[in-house]
Amino acid sequence: MRLTIIGLSLLLFVQCQNTPSIPGAQEKTPFQAISVQYPEAYRDSSVVDSFGLLAVVDPYRWLENTESASAAAWVDAQNEITQDYIKEIPFRGAIKTRLESLWNYERFSTPRKHGDAYYHFRNSGLQNQDILYRQASLETDPEVVLDPNQLSKDGTTALGDLDFSADGRYMAFELSEAGSDWRNIRIMDLESKQLLPEKIQWVKFSNIAWAGQGFYYSRYPQPSEGSELSGISEFCAVYYHQLGTEQTEDRLVFTDRSRPNRRFRVSTTDDERYLLLSVQESTSGNALYFQDLEETNSGFVPIVEEIEDDYQVIANLDEFFLVLTNNEADHWRLVRVSARNPEPGFWEDILPNGEDILNEVHLYGGKLVASYLHNAYSKLRIFDLDGKLESEVDLPGIGTVRNLSGSSDDLQVFFQYNSFIQPSSIYRLNLQNQVTSVYRAPRINFNAEQYETTQVWYNSYDGTRVPMFITHKKGLEMDGQRPTLLYGYGGFDISILPRFKVDQAVILENDGIVAIANLRGGGEFGKEWHEGGMKGRKQNVFDDFQSAAEYLVAEGYTRKEKLAIEGRSNGGLLVGACMTQRPDLFQVAFPAVGVLDMLRYHKFTIGAAWAVEYGRSDIPEELDFLIAYSPYHNVLPAKYPATMITTADHDDRVFPAHSYKFAAELQHQQKGDLPVLIRIESDAGHGAGKSTSKRIAENADKLAFFFYQVKQAPVYGKVE
Repeated sequence: MRLTIIGLSLLLFVQCQNTPSIPGAQEKTPFQAISVQYPEAYRDSSVVDSFGLLAVVDPYRWLENTESASAAAWVDAQNEITQDYIKEIPFRGAIKTRLESLWNYERFSTPRKHGDAYYHFRNSGLQNQDILYRQASLETDPEVVLDPNQLSKDGTTALGDLDFSADGRYMAFELSEAGSDWRNIRIMDLESKQLLPEKIQWVKFSNIAWAGQGFYYSRYPQPSEGSELSGISEFCAVYYHQLGTEQTEDRLVFTDRSRPNRRFRVSTTDDERYLLLSVQESTSGNALYFQDLEETNSGFVPIVEEIEDDYQVIANLDEFFLVLTNNEADHWRLVRVSARNPEPGFWEDILPNGEDILNEVHLYGGKLVASYLHNAYSKLRIFDLDGKLESEVDLPGIGTVRNLSGSSDDLQVFFQYNSFIQPSSIYRLNLQNQVTSVYRAPRINFNAEQYETTQVWYNSYDGTRVPMFITHKKGLEMDGQRPTLLYGYGGFDISILPRFKVDQAVILENDGIVAIANLRGGGEFGKEWHEGGMKGRKQNVFDDFQSAAEYLVAEGYTRKEKLAIEGRSNGGLLVGACMTQRPDLFQVAFPAVGVLDMLRYHKFTIGAAWAVEYGRSDIPEELDFLIAYSPYHNVLPAKYPATMITTADHDDRVFPAHSYKFAAELQHQQKGDLPVLIRIESDAGHGAGKSTSKRIAENADKLAFFFYQVKQAPVYGKVE
């Protein structure tokens, strides 16, 4: 498959000597209660949904009309209350200063060759967006190709997917504004670095697949005015754009008018002989087709038509496709598929199903470079084309390999490696002698040598063994008093792997603990693990997370009054469900951009695609388990944890009304003394492409809230 450059998503590593003293940090804080007066939120009891004999009141339905004056006034009032509260926390400024210090280091992506040049992304430290550079060789000085920071005053325009013509002359790239999932595609002439006049609009969840003098992409119809950020995304279609033409002239390649929720992604093989079409209805499972572009008027030929398992073509060897799949392979396998006989009965195993999860495979330099997951952390192995193991690459420890780059005819491979305590370093792998060396290592003001990560296994409520990574200072006394952040996700076959995060580093250097639980519903242990947290089994995910919290308390790491939970998106649902089911178990809760109204999530944006994972309320047997845990519908009068809900006004993936309604109901039902706040970011979306300045500000607010609620002031000084 043709490789495309991606932006930096992980951070880089080197040791430091001292942590600087920060003006404004205080050794002692009284932690007096900060008064909060919630704005009035009208409860409209006349809004009732009927599900057969069941009637469900939705008193805050009016907040779904996010463009209305009443909803806008509520948002403004909530943001004012939240910021007024944060301003009362005396060490918020010190935390922000420390975050800026930690964030301010040079970061790079892995280099990728296109045409005669190498391309990579770089961020000098506090730049809002990563800048694309190129260099004639790995030894020459780089030049700027595209700087997204020049495209908007506030740094909220971000790059998405990009791809290059075979000769390296042209680059097509996606741009996102204010965090929205909607993208525009632009084209640059790389010889002159000038943009071509054409612009392609209403692109969402698409990649770019170059072929000849143009490229394939997928898009949706233009939404009606006012529904751009909330309307259901339906009737995806694949088009081909020819250079020098208007979008209205683009050729329709594929669509399915009878099934509006299907989505399509296209790619081309490196030799541009084959166009590959992936058909999806959810975030996992796809059908797979190919078209021979060398044959005139050829149609799409199916490899698999049923949307039950996952299939990804990683490369082709002439007329043979190398396909990564979990079909009849709980832990995935790599198979060879002939374009002449693509039926499953003719498939040949190259890398069979094994004990570890086959996470990704690439064809580089005539070798198969395969990244595996072993107990939720990375292993990197090299095989010949027949699947014979040649070597296992030495890695520093419990960490994650990602962003591999190389080409089928080059013996040089690059990859990023990072862990909970080590930001990403870039390694160079020589396939000839299969030796690795550090290509780029950053300089960051954080001493990784002071910290350690261990993996523990605990029992969930049904006896299932669940792993959890626990990171803290070496030699830290486990006296049950440590401020602790427990993070989880548990869904959509997504694996939560070791990753360095600046906000978590602040907790660690203040004698805190960061725990990451690998819950059912994720992809860390294959298909069965994922299915164990889907639909009617979703409660398993919440049980796993609550059991993790109980383990941390029982084993003396922390106590309830020092424990915070956090999750984003599906993880926001996780936090919302757990804090409503067990409000007694946590001191602080951070449900971020969460799916919180499980009866109506499928009515907005791309939500219908999640029904395979969650189920739908209009199916009676699925309504039963959805309403049993839906966070918004299970807020009862109780003493809830101190809560900071976060969302953004341009989140057109998880509609922000989820968070609005949950916040309003939680504030109404809170019987305890702890605050319930909502932080609504402007000109931002679900998270991708968020500017550095916005990320620092949000994390400063979150960490200040965390330390204040667990009654521990962060103190910065010399690292011993």
